[in-house]
Formats: sequence, structure tokens, C-alpha cells
Amino acid sequence: MKQLLKAIADFQEEVPVIHEETKGYNYTYSNINTIFDVIKPLLKTHGLAFYQTLNEDKLDTILFHVEEGTSISSSIIIPKVKLGSMNEYQSLGSGITYLRRYSLSCMLGLITDKDIDGAGDEPKPEPKKKALDKKGFDYLMTEGKHTDINVALNTRTMTEEQSKELNDKLETIETK
Repeated sequence: MKQLLKAIADFQEEVPVIHEETKGYNYTYSNINTIFDVIKPLLKTHGLAFYQTLNEDKLDTILFHVEEGTSISSSIIIPKVKLGSMNEYQSLGSGITYLRRYSLSCMLGLITDKDIDGAGDEPKPEPKKKALDKKGFDYLMTEGKHTDINVALNTRTMTEEQSKELNDKLETIETK
């Protein structure tokens, strides 16, 4: 359990604020695909993974340490609601996606929307970026995928030369 908790703490120190201007009803948030694009490489770096399952009327979220095999989990009841002009299945799908996003965000300590309650709309300080080390840079240049490189460019400090080389590699990937 000790490795799991340390890995979560290290992940939380490194993960950036994940916010985009996807519009909801009087609020903005990050969609689940954006969240996954940012967190998956960081989870892997820290030896973490997760899965989410439907269990009768509940959504279970399980976060585990890959090597240690320990895990933590949460469960939330999926309310049965009808949203606007959506049919029951569309409302259920929308609710499941919403709960997947917020269950995972809560478990990992992610900031994925603007804080508009209580203190108002105050900007959150950006976490301190860690430097991109040689091993990470070499990995990105040889095996890095589009998402991996984008995450590194947005969450790591690096030399101008590293930044230029990674941006050049991104252009190469995008033109394929």
C-alpha cells in the first residue's frame, strides 16, 4: 500500500490542471478524452493504472499500483434521470460518462473544471513543472506517440533545443 500511496502523491505533484472550455449548462469542463490523454502517460510513469466497471446500478472506479498489486476503489450509484429530449439510454450514457469523469477526477485529485462555488472564479496556481530528463527525451524521440509528446511539451520544462526537436517530431507524425 505504501508504494501505491507514494505513486499517487508523485502523480498529483506532476499532473497539470486539465481544463478546457467545453460548455455545459452554465459551466465549463474537460471532456473525458482530454482527461485520459493527459493522465494515461503520467499514470504509466508512476506505475499506476485504473479501470471502471458497471456493477448493477453503480459505477466502480479502481486505481491500482501495477507492480505492488494494491488498489483503492470507490463506488457511486448511477441515478436514474431523464435529461431534456434524450431517451432513457442516452440519459444513462451521459450520466455514466459524467460519473466516470468525476469519480476518476476525485480519486486522482484532478482539477478539471473552473471552481465557481464558494470562493468564486479564482484561478488555480499551476503546479511546478518538472524538467524533462534525458531518458524521457530519448523515449519521446524514439517511441513517443503524438499524445505523449503533447503532454511532455505542456507539462515539462525543457531546453529550447529539446522543444524544437519534439515539435519537429510532432510535425513528422502529423504529416504521416
